[in-house]
Amino acid sequence: MSSLCSYILLAFLVGAIFTAFIIPLIIAFCRKYGFFDQPNQRKMHKQAVPRLGGLAFLPSMAIGAAIALLVYYSHTYVALEFNITSALMILGATVIYLLGLLDDILDLSANLKFFVLAAGSAILPVCNLQIDNLYGFFGIYDLPLWIAYPLTVLVIMTIVNSINLIDGIDGLASGISIICLAIFVYLFADLRSVMFTILSASLLGSVVLFFFFNVFGKVGKWKIFMGDSGSLILGYVLSYLSVKYMMVTQNDIYTDINPILIPYSLFIIPVFDLVRVALSRIIEGQPMFRADQRHIHHIVMRCGLTMHKALFVILLMMVAFIGFNLCLNAAEVPVTIIFFIDVALYLLFLVVVYSVMHRREPLMELVEK
Repeated sequence: MSSLCSYILLAFLVGAIFTAFIIPLIIAFCRKYGFFDQPNQRKMHKQAVPRLGGLAFLPSMAIGAAIALLVYYSHTYVALEFNITSALMILGATVIYLLGLLDDILDLSANLKFFVLAAGSAILPVCNLQIDNLYGFFGIYDLPLWIAYPLTVLVIMTIVNSINLIDGIDGLASGISIICLAIFVYLFADLRSVMFTILSASLLGSVVLFFFFNVFGKVGKWKIFMGDSGSLILGYVLSYLSVKYMMVTQNDIYTDINPILIPYSLFIIPVFDLVRVALSRIIEGQPMFRADQRHIHHIVMRCGLTMHKALFVILLMMVAFIGFNLCLNAAEVPVTIIFFIDVALYLLFLVVVYSVMHRREPLMELVEK
């Protein structure tokens, strides 16, 4: 891994520097043409904020990875590989990227977004990147292709939508993505998978720079939101890296970690939240795509925490789940048991949060009176 460190750093820095250069241009563009996220009763911000920050992610990742890979291959004298699979993957990422951009600008219908997202997600299994093994999850191992293909598309769409929907407070979607990408940099470097190590590092650099603009930038100056153009491409790339990691590591005899455990653990917070909100809407007979304030960041803030404190709590919870699951795996606890333990802990967290929230809100009403 040590020989890769300089190339990882190069990819990270190029992605970060390009983002630092392009974000001010995007902010100026949004101000000129009026592309703002307007405040309303559901949203946390009180002033209009530019919303196209995610436009920086894909070009920053591409440029950072291209430069780092060219330098790497020029030093190792290994020819760059580009085939139809690579072309299809670029096509899929471009489709998702443009979908997010058009949604930010034109506010596309939920049905159209669902269809285009499904089409973009279907490119992964076509490229022979599919979840064809559950590694003992619920006692299931090898999967036939007729199950692996639709399951892969379903998982990709779930991850993409979960990242998109959890992007409700400053730094949350980008913070989750930073943790995921940092872990993927380490994992792919450990597996000596140069291409995916550098891809992860270049996107990590871009998202880290965006995080500072989003969390610490002042409204009216440098503050910006990623928009759907950012959250959708982040979800797509993270799902892509997850599937690739599972396929690469399943034949690695030097690791004792269940191949499904880390990808599963990385998305516990956004995916569990997506499932909880979806089930609550179904039970109440409400539209599935209706925007509301029942996501995890909303209920944590209703306990009296500021936005930054809520961000810290949720990210800490994510890291805790990852560390806890790795400890359980080291103790040879089956992945199915780990899943049920995680569900129980998540439900316990919700019970505590709702208990605090319901006790606090009557007191706040008395104070306001």
